[in-house]
Parts: sequence; C-alpha cells; structure tokens
Amino acid sequence: MIVLGLTGSIGMGKSTTADLFAQAGAYAWNADAAVHRLYARGGKAVKPVGALFPGVVTDGAVDRTRLAQALGSDAQAFARLEAVVHPLVGAHRLEDLAQAETEGFKLAVLDIPLLFETGLQALVDAVVVVTADPEVQAARVLARPGMTRERLDAILARQIPDAEKRRRADFVIDTGHGIEAARAAVNRIVATVTDPLWTPPRRGLHPADEQGQ
Repeated sequence: MIVLGLTGSIGMGKSTTADLFAQAGAYAWNADAAVHRLYARGGKAVKPVGALFPGVVTDGAVDRTRLAQALGSDAQAFARLEAVVHPLVGAHRLEDLAQAETEGFKLAVLDIPLLFETGLQALVDAVVVVTADPEVQAARVLARPGMTRERLDAILARQIPDAEKRRRADFVIDTGHGIEAARAAVNRIVATVTDPLWTPPRRGLHPADEQGQ
C-alpha cells in the first residue's frame, strides 16, 4: 500500500483535499479525528491530559476549549501535551493503516497538519502539500466561529511557513483555484503514485516496518 502524507498550513484546504483523495479511492486518515477519539469519553488521552492540566476534563472527556485556555501560548505546555498525545495518535495511525491494508486499499493518505513539524515525513512514500494565496487562507480561517487575527497569527507561528512546506513537498496542490481544479490535481497524483513503475521518493515506513523497529 502506498502511503502519502497530506499537510499544509491552517486554512489551506487539507480536509477538502483529503475528501477528494477518498473519492478517488484512497483510504483517508485524519490526525485531528484521531485526537478527538483520544479526547472523547473513555479515550486513552483523557487521564494523562487531565493529570497534566487539571480542570480540562469534564464529563469524562477533554474539553478542548478549556485545554486551549490552559495552554495559552506557552510553548513548554504544548511540548508536554504533545509528549503525551503524539505516541497515542501514532498507535491509532498504525492500527488504522493496518486495517485499511487488510481491507484491500492500495493507497492511503494521512492528513497530518504538523507532518513536517513532527518529523512524520519519514513515515510516508511521498508528501503532498496543499497551499493557497495568503489572502484566501486568511479569509477562510477568519470565517470560522471564534477565530481572530491574533489566534490565527499564534497558530501560524507554531507552523512551518507555507513556502518552506512547498519547497519540501513531492507534490503541491493549490486549492485557491476551485474544487474542480483541486480534484484534477488529486486525480493526477493518484494516477502517478499508483502506476507500478512509480518510485517513491521517500523511505515509506509502513505498519509492519514500524512495529518491527
């Protein structure tokens, strides 16, 4: 199974692009959805996150609004949270990929916002970066409920700049030209990476490989 990493800065269209890959027959895995499962009632992150940040757990689940308030802009707090959550997310990723391969998927796409920031580009066969003009990006993000320019700037400060992500990418999709243009780009990528003659540009560690390390 070919595994692609899909990433890009906030507001660039990762979720929409992941959906397009799914419509093209790929298995789409979402890191944020995995975190939601871990934070939900009974999730494996509830206890350790609650211990790190007292008061963020309500009704047996991590309250993401309270967690965001507890984190503030403290880089060390984010690092402590990530040290707990990232290994749990990784375990989910392995389980889900193994299941997808068992179900016969030939292509998987991992939607991971902080792919480069967490070094996970080493775990995929190629990286797809979604991008858009800064004005389009800002308009999309600021339209979200409760979002402010200050919050957007704080989020962007924790992410590798768009230009650097594009430089590191194996494939780039500009989502600023409409859904059909993005769909066409996705279909071209799917055709390329599923060609038996295609050579992955990255090491591409897969579930069995990672578990054997």
